[in-house]
Amino acid sequence: MSKAPAKAAAAGDAPAGGSKKKLIIIIAAVVVLLAGAGGGAAMFLSKKGGGEHKEKEHKAEPAKAPVFLPMEPFTVNLQSEGGDKYLQVTMTLQVPDEETSNLIKLNMPQVRSRLLMLLSSKDSTDILTSEGKAKLIDEIVDQTSLPFIPKGEPQKITGVFFTSFVVQ
Repeated sequence: MSKAPAKAAAAGDAPAGGSKKKLIIIIAAVVVLLAGAGGGAAMFLSKKGGGEHKEKEHKAEPAKAPVFLPMEPFTVNLQSEGGDKYLQVTMTLQVPDEETSNLIKLNMPQVRSRLLMLLSSKDSTDILTSEGKAKLIDEIVDQTSLPFIPKGEPQKITGVFFTSFVVQ
């Protein structure tokens, strides 16, 4: 009989040792997970804190979306010594706000007349180069910025973009 209780005790020790190993592994896994979660939370909060500061700066100066005003195509005869040449161009004006866009739309006949006079005064060889197109953009900005009434305020044109440009 003395051997039976010893075997029972030995059998009881084995499961207790195995469960201690499982318990240690589970505790270690929980500690690792908690440490990872804590580290991730710390990184997230530190980035969020810096981001909030940047967001406050952006809220002070909200960025306005640009306003684009597409123009109808222009077709004009160009100054040319080698025969008849013409320019067909489509462009879009960039303005700072809807108010400027509406003002230009209201005065579109005047804008188109100014641009037709400007475009028809150009020589075909001058506007074929990149430099010539850049100069033409500056001149278009100057012409469209002119006030529509005497002693009026000039419009602000922030950009001119060619969407089609054909010289023949």
